[in-house]
Amino acid sequence: MATVLNKVLIVGSAPDAVRTAEWDTSCFTDIIVINNAWKACPFWNCLIYPEDFPQGRRPSAGDLFGKRVVTAEQFVPVQNEFGGFVYAGGTMSFTAGYWALGALKPDVLAYIGCDMVYDAKPGQSTHFYGAGTADPLRSDVTLQSLEAKSLRLQALASRQGCAVVNLSALESSRLCFPRLAFEDLAQMNQSPSHETQHASFVEAALRFEADVGYWVESGRYWEEHDRFDRQTLRDIDALWLATAPELAFA
Repeated sequence: MATVLNKVLIVGSAPDAVRTAEWDTSCFTDIIVINNAWKACPFWNCLIYPEDFPQGRRPSAGDLFGKRVVTAEQFVPVQNEFGGFVYAGGTMSFTAGYWALGALKPDVLAYIGCDMVYDAKPGQSTHFYGAGTADPLRSDVTLQSLEAKSLRLQALASRQGCAVVNLSALESSRLCFPRLAFEDLAQMNQSPSHETQHASFVEAALRFEADVGYWVESGRYWEEHDRFDRQTLRDIDALWLATAPELAFA
């Protein structure tokens, strides 16, 4: 008898998010769309967005019937269980991942459309709907290394028995998760082997975070940004990057 894995898909707004419309997504237990991505993926059942996501871009009441909406009221407490926003990275790609880990307990967490690469030439689309704001590249003390933040998410997922993969077909990605073809994921009936991250650096990074104590229970870390030292956070990022020394980082 085949094993039924709890597979969760997270869909962002990169150009290849539209690929999900062609997939047989019945292999997923839940499909989480971030912000505008509900327009690209027709079979979603969870929508997650931040407090400042414009009302006019949200689905209508009819489109939301039978669906789950995840807002700060739900995702802040869950992300706090994983150390909070300062350490996790203040962008919705990571917030959605931590919420999924805490609320849905997946065996496999798969990403598509969340590569956070904005190198399109003038006139080209950076998002499936056109040119979007490069939000994860803003000057934010929590987002100095997107690669480090992705490795942190991968490490904490692995600690609870969840593998994180990237289904993107784009050439480059700021996510350090292993790549996997959708067809292979759809046929998977046993948990993939977890990418081995150096446990000593994982433990050192978590201890450093705990010792520094950059904790904001409300999740609104930007209201207290003056107390967060950029170099200290870069030092923590360096430990997370060291968990995957085989990867080359700029």
